Amino acid sequence: MATSVLLKLLAMGLIVALGWGAARLRWLGPGDVARTLSNAAFYLFVPALLFRTASRMDFSAMPWSALAVFFVPTWAMMLAVVVWNQRRVAHASPAAPGVRAMTACFGNSVQLGIPVAAAVLGEAGLAIHLTIVSLHALTLLTLMTAQVELALARDRARQGLADGHLGRLLRDTARATVIHPVVLPIIAGLLVNASGIGVPSLIDELLVQLGQAVVPLCLVLLGVSLNQYGFVFTGRGMAALVMVKLMVMPAVVLVVGHWVFGLEALPLTVVVMAAALPSGSNPLLFAQRYQVLEAETTSAITVSTLVFVLTAPFWLAVVAWVVGA
Repeated sequence: MATSVLLKLLAMGLIVALGWGAARLRWLGPGDVARTLSNAAFYLFVPALLFRTASRMDFSAMPWSALAVFFVPTWAMMLAVVVWNQRRVAHASPAAPGVRAMTACFGNSVQLGIPVAAAVLGEAGLAIHLTIVSLHALTLLTLMTAQVELALARDRARQGLADGHLGRLLRDTARATVIHPVVLPIIAGLLVNASGIGVPSLIDELLVQLGQAVVPLCLVLLGVSLNQYGFVFTGRGMAALVMVKLMVMPAVVLVVGHWVFGLEALPLTVVVMAAALPSGSNPLLFAQRYQVLEAETTSAITVSTLVFVLTAPFWLAVVAWVVGA
């Protein structure tokens, strides 16, 4: 890969190491520091970023075929991971399958994806990648929030803690999904976007400042979580999540993109490389939010990011071979 991408990976690793060291030396204070940072990200910084992104999207300029090639297989893969975990794996929490689906399918499209696209694919490739970024968190977080909230509602109904009637179950799930620190700012941003009234300059600057903190905060959180939960290799479970993210997802997107939608050259390379990105930090926020699989998620993010150095050149070569064949 290009030197700039390797430098980006190294810088990210150093920030994670700083978070680990700060937690190790107790610079961040006693108690559950990881959850405190996660709450700050989930309730303050991420909502600001999502609201601003949703309010500024230009739907008329979207490359819809490339977006369909990326998102339809990604959505299908997430639901497949959820169903597999629900049927084959015993979990302490009904939220666990959704957290695993996020880990296996939610890529690091900003911190790593943007520099990869800029360094390897150029300005035209970056433009396509940015359209994926604009919908990435909005759609995937919303989909999995709805899935997890429905699973939790069903579990409460089974325990007799809530009304099990289907209509009320769906109503409660919809309420919990919408009134959520991730989904609510997305809906609000889309409403502002549709209204055409725009965001006042002062508010927009506030959102910019809050949004800029998301990347470093999440990387520090990853380091803190590594210290707090330790590096846990859970055997086939964690390895499967990494394999799905780095190998299965880009393979499925490549097949759908080239042989179903007929994408060629640059658009195909962009969507495959977006699918091949390692797990992002949002799955850890998700795990923290629902207090399940924090150690496994942290470890899977770390491993997939390290292995990406090897798998990224592989997928670039594969796409070049497919396009040239």
